[in-house]
Amino acid sequence: MIGIDIETKRKLREMGAAPLLEALEAQDQTLVLGLSFEDRVRLVVDEAHSTFNHAKVEGLIRRAGLRYPNADLRRIDLVEERGLDRNVIAQLGTCGFIDRQQNVVFQGFTGSGKSYLGCAVAKQACQHRIRAHYIRMPDLEEAWALAKDKPLGTTKFLKKYAAFTLLVTDEWLLDHPDEGMRSMLLELLERRYDTASTVFCTQYAKKDWHQRLGSGVHADAIMDRIVHNTIWVDTGSHNMREHATLTQ
Repeated sequence: MIGIDIETKRKLREMGAAPLLEALEAQDQTLVLGLSFEDRVRLVVDEAHSTFNHAKVEGLIRRAGLRYPNADLRRIDLVEERGLDRNVIAQLGTCGFIDRQQNVVFQGFTGSGKSYLGCAVAKQACQHRIRAHYIRMPDLEEAWALAKDKPLGTTKFLKKYAAFTLLVTDEWLLDHPDEGMRSMLLELLERRYDTASTVFCTQYAKKDWHQRLGSGVHADAIMDRIVHNTIWVDTGSHNMREHATLTQ
């Protein structure tokens, strides 16, 4: 362990270099004996950077508000039985679709694991140091209603949800959005189009979306901003809640 005086410690903390200080104090002198100064510095910086990166990722995951914070694309049960394509899941895990500003739709029956998959993709994005956020459609609607009652509330709302590099919208079209909600969705998706990626978790097949969006010009425009650049994943009809209960 390296002896560091109090004043030096204070300066390191003041500069926001606490991980570097911790790595310096933790360095075992018996293990680094004989190493050059440059090698010892490299080891300290590698350890400090690892700690910093871990804290950054954990912070992103915490702020993403995931319904299933422990979701993991590497631990998806019954892949073949559910009809999931391992290659597609692996590709989603690279987060390359976010670089391409593509969307993802997880569509399937109730209990088929759509929310889990959405959270797993968002968590994977966080691990790539990508800012992600999860929200249920009813909560998004409630947040929009509250925003309308505040000065500049709608502007701030749209700016906030347009800024997430990955936005996971769960329970998509569970309820029929009213005209005001459809206008908001159109504006939000327009701002996100070709600049960010959105994941939609829904029970409803694409053929049902237009009707649930009101069958008018808003429905046309909303779908036009989603369907042309989207990876569609059918999560099947296997009830994963029932499976989880039976395997406990």
